[in-house]
Amino acid sequence: MPLIRPLPETLISQIAAGEVVDRPASVLKELLENSLDAGATDIGVALAEGGIKQIRVADNGAGIESGDLPMAFARHATSKIASLEDLEQVRSLGFRGEALASIASVARVNMASRAAGAVRAFSVGAESGSVGAVQPVAHPVGTTVEVGDLYYNTPARRKFLKSDATEFAHCEDAFTRAALSRPDVSFTLRHNGRVVARLAPSDPARRVEASLGAEFAQSMRPIEANGVLNLSGFAGSPAYTRASRDAQFIYVNGRFVRDKLLSHALREAYRDVLHGERHPAYVLFLEIDPRGVDVNVHPAKIEIRFRDPRAVHQFVFHAVAKGLSGTAAETPPAVAAPVAVGRSVRPRAGVLGLAQPVASYTAMFADGRASAEPLAARATSGDANSSEAPPLGFALAQLHGIYILAQNRDGLILVDMHAAHERIVYEKLKAALDSRAMNTQKLLIPSTFHADRVDVATVEEHGSTLNLLGFDVAAISPFALAVRAVPSMLADADAAELARAVLRDIREYGASRVLTERRDELLGTMACHGAVRANRALTIPEMNALLREMEETERSGQCNHGRPTWYQMSLADLDKLFLRGR
Repeated sequence: MPLIRPLPETLISQIAAGEVVDRPASVLKELLENSLDAGATDIGVALAEGGIKQIRVADNGAGIESGDLPMAFARHATSKIASLEDLEQVRSLGFRGEALASIASVARVNMASRAAGAVRAFSVGAESGSVGAVQPVAHPVGTTVEVGDLYYNTPARRKFLKSDATEFAHCEDAFTRAALSRPDVSFTLRHNGRVVARLAPSDPARRVEASLGAEFAQSMRPIEANGVLNLSGFAGSPAYTRASRDAQFIYVNGRFVRDKLLSHALREAYRDVLHGERHPAYVLFLEIDPRGVDVNVHPAKIEIRFRDPRAVHQFVFHAVAKGLSGTAAETPPAVAAPVAVGRSVRPRAGVLGLAQPVASYTAMFADGRASAEPLAARATSGDANSSEAPPLGFALAQLHGIYILAQNRDGLILVDMHAAHERIVYEKLKAALDSRAMNTQKLLIPSTFHADRVDVATVEEHGSTLNLLGFDVAAISPFALAVRAVPSMLADADAAELARAVLRDIREYGASRVLTERRDELLGTMACHGAVRANRALTIPEMNALLREMEETERSGQCNHGRPTWYQMSLADLDKLFLRGR
């Protein structure tokens, strides 16, 4: 008897099913994709016991002719592609012709369908790879697929399934992915007879809110970038973050995917504004020429490969980074947490290295004429609640030397002055370094400090890098360094401590890495040294100057570490605190 022999067809199907159907959610995903490919505008999902006992998907799509029903369960039989050329430019969600055959090899399946224009409907059942006879049945135009007793014939696989609640949660995720991909389609989800979700056709923003909740919807920022590639959708504000990646949805040509390249591009886009180990939330749709992406990577069709991965990475990174970079001036009023949506404004020098003296600011009245009334006066004149007031309003006071209290038309603004100033300085440092225009400030008396031989050698070896960063540091002995100049915007910082921090980074990572992949970390450290310190008393003009600069600085809603820099308390919030109106 030969040792190498062909496997039975049923076993082949069950092996293949292991790649496509690993839990009820996988079955649901495949059935939902079939419904969407069929052009359905109304899809109903009913689950029993987390989908383990039953999964039922009914749609009003194009339906299937009676003669094609048995072929729907044949392996590698499909209506969606017919040639290699078709495979290389797939637009449909399904195309491999494996899903129904795989499902039917590990579950009891019944499919009823009526094709558009057909007088009658027909049904067919399949079980353990065996397809039954086609029979007439009452059914509207469209298709209903019922999958029962998943893994009834492979008990070892069934044991790997989790509790009903856990399996339902995975099914709900699959449902949400499909619903987000097609806001024009109506979706209904039932579990054990109870309606869990009912989503009417809507615009993308409303569908996102209905699927992911109002908190995300209120924080999200629209993303729109067009060219050879198109990217659209919504990115959550850096102030809205998650402990896990459960709110990250990215679609390529309508297909939900998990792709390391895209995930990395998005992490990089958020890197400058995300706090700690938190994860961003987003719903994004990338449109690309189908010939530029290979979707035939894995039977589950959730992994892809791009023909030009670097171009895709850069496109997505820049599009999302641009959407996230913003100013407080463009923040919607009465937000629950700081949000900044962006434009870039040339920074100005002056008070605190922040802005022009307050008396030189002007405010535009309704007739378009400029008023030379100082902002400090306006802050207490009663006009701070007018429609002409700037987004962050006018300073009222300083609290414990840490927070600025300001009044705008919507209520009270609380500002962490060090965090806000740190972001402003950081953005200025980035712009100056990128343009090779880091202005320096010579110190009247050089700041000297003790240094070890490695620090002295670092100064001698990397003097040009230090100059590029705005420093003039020289060795005055084998164990001492003198700081003769620092970046002008950091002139108030402790020059010795600032130089030590920069030298530490250059020693540890090398000059080339400090100016490339470690650039933002280094500039963040420099900005922290240069930002106004807690417990420093500020005048009203200085506080207003900081508020105006925040309004004109990208990403000013978060400090360099991703923490919020300001918070809005609306009049309604304050009324609730004091039980007004009750």
